[in-house]
Amino acid sequence: MTELSLRHLHAFRVVAATGGIRRSSSSLFRASSAVTRSVATLEGQLAVQLFERKGSGMLATAAGETVRLRADRIDAELQAVRDDALRFQDRHGRKVGGIEALLNERRLQAATLLAEMHHMPTVAHAMGTSQSAVSQAVARLEDMLGQPLFLRTAHGMLPTDAGRRWVERFGRVLAELRHIPEDIAALAGVVQGTVTIGALPLARTRLLPLAIASVLQRHPRLQVSSLESPYGELTAGLLGGRIDFIVGALRSNPGDAFSAEPLFEDKAALVARAGHPLARKKKLTLADLEGYPWVLSRPGAPLRESLVQFFERQGMAPPQPTVETGDLALLRGLLMSSDMLTVLSAHQLHYEVATGQLAVLPFEMPGLERSIGVMTRKGTHLAPGARALIDELETIATGWRRSTPK
Repeated sequence: MTELSLRHLHAFRVVAATGGIRRSSSSLFRASSAVTRSVATLEGQLAVQLFERKGSGMLATAAGETVRLRADRIDAELQAVRDDALRFQDRHGRKVGGIEALLNERRLQAATLLAEMHHMPTVAHAMGTSQSAVSQAVARLEDMLGQPLFLRTAHGMLPTDAGRRWVERFGRVLAELRHIPEDIAALAGVVQGTVTIGALPLARTRLLPLAIASVLQRHPRLQVSSLESPYGELTAGLLGGRIDFIVGALRSNPGDAFSAEPLFEDKAALVARAGHPLARKKKLTLADLEGYPWVLSRPGAPLRESLVQFFERQGMAPPQPTVETGDLALLRGLLMSSDMLTVLSAHQLHYEVATGQLAVLPFEMPGLERSIGVMTRKGTHLAPGARALIDELETIATGWRRSTPK
């Protein structure tokens, strides 16, 4: 499908607000024929009628109201950028232009990609355009906002403080624009588009594969992309609209910008190979663990910190790992080929335990429970595909909770 135009969408929004082409043309400072073409082009791209044309004016259809929701959110983001720029103008006297310069999706895309890649030729290649075109797009935004968005440094083009705030909003604008065709398709009962998930480690082995497989079976036109980056990068992607939601272990304080929805409580387990000497015992004590090597996640990881606190509460020094790794494949291989111990969610090693390669040892660790759930950006309006996946995650989690002994 052809990329939707912010300019056409803005014209549609004003027509929806005023109820007619003639009334909207004066607000937009555009000829009535140009406004009519914008609305017709948008309807043609979406293959749906957005207005009922009546003698008394133009009334948005159900599809029109759906598009209007996204258009209003886009307008709010762009107005917030301009308002922020005007505050700078008040302090520094720099001129800020009208919002029209922001109604260009290619300019916003150039700025968001440059904030991510820091290298203009790479951005040009990704957009299929010239470096000069990227430079001009960014320069036009900077001229309109009266502030530099980027600084040229030894590490590439890095966003200024203002640039970082504005590019984050640009990313959300592009996400809203991207979701409009998906919303329209959902009105006809078709769930399509791409859902981008920030996948934290615990969700990758069982929870996400089960949910994705089930949803794709019902909605074969949907595509799913998962990102396995560090937590900080995932939250930045969530704020900037590149990620629809994050699933995994919830942080105790996710921040004011996010909403967290718990799915189930997970308990960490002491895990070793099935033939480990400790696997023959019915109940283990701390003394039984002495002398065995450990493989653990790196310092600073939430589970590692919880394990340290557990040992400190028992009045003992925490184990010093022989190997530190965040790689599940390496950890799995080390456990199965040695007498190493680890503490991990049993969900992450479910298949190895189920097939008898690894064993959960009989050792209680109160205080190492974690809430597993979904994190979204506050105020976000999820696309139908993302909502379908979250609903499936909730269904799976409900089944797990019911099957867990009290």
